[in-house]
Amino acid sequence: MSDSCFYPIGTPGQAWGAAELAQWRARQVRQRSYADDVLSRIELQRERFDVLAYGEVAYADERFPLFAIRSRDWQAGLPCVLVTGGVHGYETSGVHGALRFVDAHAEGFAGRVNLLVVPCVSPWGYECIQRWNFDALDPNRNFRAGSPAQESAALMRLIEPLHGQFAAHIDLHETTDTDESEYRPAVAARDGKPFEPGSIPDGFYAVDDTENPQPEFQQAIMEAVERVTHIAPANDKNEIIGSTVVAHGVIRYELKKLGLCAGITGARYTTTTEVYPDSARATPEQCIEAQVAAVCAGVAFVHQIGR
Repeated sequence: MSDSCFYPIGTPGQAWGAAELAQWRARQVRQRSYADDVLSRIELQRERFDVLAYGEVAYADERFPLFAIRSRDWQAGLPCVLVTGGVHGYETSGVHGALRFVDAHAEGFAGRVNLLVVPCVSPWGYECIQRWNFDALDPNRNFRAGSPAQESAALMRLIEPLHGQFAAHIDLHETTDTDESEYRPAVAARDGKPFEPGSIPDGFYAVDDTENPQPEFQQAIMEAVERVTHIAPANDKNEIIGSTVVAHGVIRYELKKLGLCAGITGARYTTTTEVYPDSARATPEQCIEAQVAAVCAGVAFVHQIGR
């Protein structure tokens, strides 16, 4: 099938205008609470960590405050690690994996690594279980100068004073069945282009940086995650989501060129994790634990390298 006409918004071959954007917004429904699920859990961390307000996302009459969690014992000379979740708000395990890592494991790295954790970059997307933001933009293609995505711009402002100081950035994502049933058709319709069907890999995989590959770092993460959930196999072309598999469960993207979150820090070690929550072989709990395992392995790797 190569036709955008089946998507319920827009005219095939024509990019969306204001009317189509309004139609799309009208279809979005709040399905969960950022305040209840995320902010309340961040608030509980104030006794153990520094909690930083770094801006807000403002859409129509709604305001979503943005928060990061930082090591209280931040020390010059220690390796710094950024952990981000919820760049795509609908990717549940990224948000809750980041929160669980802080709650259960972050203190164990005190005095060894400086941690900055942003559990939910896109709160509107979290509430509406949506990959895009309110403006039908993908935050994870808009980490660039002059970004039109409020979420992306706010995160870049937060880390700008620390640019070049990070040893690692671990960005937590999911690849879901709705990527193929909703998001990719919506992108085609929005841009007035034909929809080209793809496939969804069954299992966890990670995205390394084409311009700065770090295979040992990715391997450490894979070994940890594989103890929790299965790794996505390559297809018959040795690909995952159209990219060549370079190691077990690992592909590469040009992070900075594509405006991806994992490319914003200048860190040597970067990864974008991708769990598959719709797999018959994984539970939501396993997906969260896989994200936690990835973060723990990545932070431990950086600590060992830095010793």
